[in-house]
Amino acid sequence: MSIASGMHGILPTANLQRLLDALSTKGYRIIGPTVHDGSVVWETVRSVSDLPIGWRDQQEPARYRLEQTGSQDIFGVVHGPQSLKPLVFAPREPLLQIERTKDGFAARQMILQPEKVAVIGARACDLAGLAIQDRIFLKDAYCDPYYATRREGLFVIAVNCTRALSTCFCASMETGPRATNGFDLVLTEVDDRLLIEAGSEAGRHVLGGLSLSPASEELIGEAAKCIDACARSQVRRLDHTHLPQALYDAHEHPRWNDVAGRCLACANCTMVCPTCFCYTVEETPDLSHQQTDHARSWDSCFTQEHGYIHGKNIRPTIKDRYRMWLTHKFASWIDQFGMSGCVGCGRCITWCPVGIDLTEELPALMTPVQPSVSRRHVEG
Repeated sequence: MSIASGMHGILPTANLQRLLDALSTKGYRIIGPTVHDGSVVWETVRSVSDLPIGWRDQQEPARYRLEQTGSQDIFGVVHGPQSLKPLVFAPREPLLQIERTKDGFAARQMILQPEKVAVIGARACDLAGLAIQDRIFLKDAYCDPYYATRREGLFVIAVNCTRALSTCFCASMETGPRATNGFDLVLTEVDDRLLIEAGSEAGRHVLGGLSLSPASEELIGEAAKCIDACARSQVRRLDHTHLPQALYDAHEHPRWNDVAGRCLACANCTMVCPTCFCYTVEETPDLSHQQTDHARSWDSCFTQEHGYIHGKNIRPTIKDRYRMWLTHKFASWIDQFGMSGCVGCGRCITWCPVGIDLTEELPALMTPVQPSVSRRHVEG
């Protein structure tokens, strides 16, 4: 018996290879989480054995560790430093190749070749981040052709979270731990079974070819309880009901000096953030100076160069840069795009070398400063 549209199918974890094979047959290159150099990163996978079976991640401010539990859980790792961002917005993208000619120069645009890529293991916070990137690169008057080409070929298999990290706060940002949209297929791992549901026509087409049996209401309920328990277990939360105005009002708050004294301006937070999209454009000439590559690459508002406009740095101090980043993420981003720039994944907390925690910084910044009271000594 096969499942009908909108229903959950059940796939034993031992049979997950069937899904990978079905995607490969349809011409997709499959990318999934893999253990590499002490972290979990996206790599091409061909077999279920390439996935981090039995591994779990432990994350705290400025701390990331992997441990092997010996279990058969396939998706025990919540996430690594990478979101879906590098799969659609490349860290470095050649745009033009310019060559000298006897009459001057010739420019040749670097055309990106379409590729069908299926990514398995994306989390709800990653989907929320991808939706924001879509808003930035696809929805305005000038659609980015490089992003659009990668995005069109992307097939997303999400995984609902049944375990939260100590740095997660997606529940308070209403972006997880359950994936509600933006996926082609979504999986929920319950013991040795995977609940699977389609979220797009492409997903329904793949799911229909697997001929799965419908999941019982009991199993669906058990999965829902696991996801709800994951949300309740999150120890970090962020109250964003007073944003953006509360952060605008905090422009001169003394807390900015405190956080600037700890921040290294290393840009780790922006590199791992699913939504940051700053980039720079650079020229890389060859040794003969007859050819140069004109490329864009990720940049960060934490770098000194990013703040230079017409020879003047408009954000010369770390305080200026951190304030710009946080205010944009949680205030002006809302005015600009109609949504917050944070999805609650907690990566910036984990990968900050000094453990700066924005779930602590924002409440502190939105707490009014009590005016100092001058006291006059009165002799009696």
